Amino acid sequence: MLQLTDLHAWYGKSHVLQGVDLRVGDAEIVALLGRNGVGRSTTVKAVMGLVRAAGSVRWNGRELLGRRTCEIARAGIGYVPENRDIFPTLTVEQNLLMGVQRSRPRGSVAAMYAMFPRLEERRHTEAGLLSGGEQQMLTLCRTLMGGPELMLIDEPTEGLAPMVVRQVADYLRELRRRGVAVLLVEQKLTIALEVADRCLVMGHGRIVFDGTPAALRADPAVRREWLEI
Repeated sequence: MLQLTDLHAWYGKSHVLQGVDLRVGDAEIVALLGRNGVGRSTTVKAVMGLVRAAGSVRWNGRELLGRRTCEIARAGIGYVPENRDIFPTLTVEQNLLMGVQRSRPRGSVAAMYAMFPRLEERRHTEAGLLSGGEQQMLTLCRTLMGGPELMLIDEPTEGLAPMVVRQVADYLRELRRRGVAVLLVEQKLTIALEVADRCLVMGHGRIVFDGTPAALRADPAVRREWLEI
């Protein structure tokens, strides 16, 4: 499905990604782990065409590198940024409808409300007035409204209360049930190990570990060198 090969990326003269190789299969949740600053967010931004990059990003056999972000989204890749990027002056329901893509099968507003009933309670509220957890729910659902086959989700549990973190974990499982693949950038190791089919660990702009959650749990040397603070 998604295959990155020798991917490099830069911010100005700063060479952040140093040859990333990874793959995400159909309906697979892959957690991308590592300390802050190693290139996890840059990786998903490179896939979406948001940073200068070289190498190869293949999606269902098609090369994406060099394409515009809107074209990448229309190809079936949804992106949930770390800063959420809601439309603060639009209502919850208007935000959801902004996620619809005419070229792809759309999710239904009713299905999003069934997943997160709190959003239905706030459907006529301006999104800028929502709590951080509610905004995260809204961003996740707005992306799903576009009917993606793959979602790139950057730090969805950052700053959220434990109850909302559990809701996000349930959402990720629901994506897998729907057949949507996920590349998940996550700081909370416990959540990643719980929901992921495979875990990747980044260090110095490269993938330094690729294995199952069980394999990562059983490898204290990798966790100590690349994850623990």
